[in-house]
Amino acid sequence: MGRQREFSPDDALDAALTEFWSKGYEGTSYADLSAATGVARPGLYAVFGNKEELFFKALDRYETLYMGFMGQSLALPKAKAVIGAILSGSINLQTAQETAKGCLGINGAIACTEPSEPVRLELVRRRKQSEKALAVRLQQAKDEGDLPPSVVPKDLARYVMTVTQGMAVQAKAGASKAELRRVADILLAQLP
Repeated sequence: MGRQREFSPDDALDAALTEFWSKGYEGTSYADLSAATGVARPGLYAVFGNKEELFFKALDRYETLYMGFMGQSLALPKAKAVIGAILSGSINLQTAQETAKGCLGINGAIACTEPSEPVRLELVRRRKQSEKALAVRLQQAKDEGDLPPSVVPKDLARYVMTVTQGMAVQAKAGASKAELRRVADILLAQLP
């Protein structure tokens, strides 16, 4: 008869998510993960696989727990409201945690060396997926006459996502919610 697991995988995953969010992928060691989760390295391996697999599971959990605002934002009826909600959701997320500021995806991708290339590529893929979803929604807005014909939805989506990613870096460096809000207001004031 096998030995029963002595920890909650969901609790351990949440703790690992916070470690990765706080320190990035490469900045988080297995010793950090073991300390945060209270689970020895063999237990983490047994349940989650290697560090890369654990990071991807934490990333999935992050999207489930924290990124719901993206889908809600895309469902809003006007392009400016969509962009405003994305900016607000990003700001709230990037400044909500005491120990984990910024964005898990940006924090994880900024410092990736060659051995971590699969992690960087997955983070890039997910970022592009979000940008593409926004571009599709902005194209719909343009087709409905909510954006002027001169707007290139793909470029506007890239601009918005670039600003949210820059705000993530600023949040990680200590920028306040109020400071990031002013950045968002500048972007929103430029929209037609």
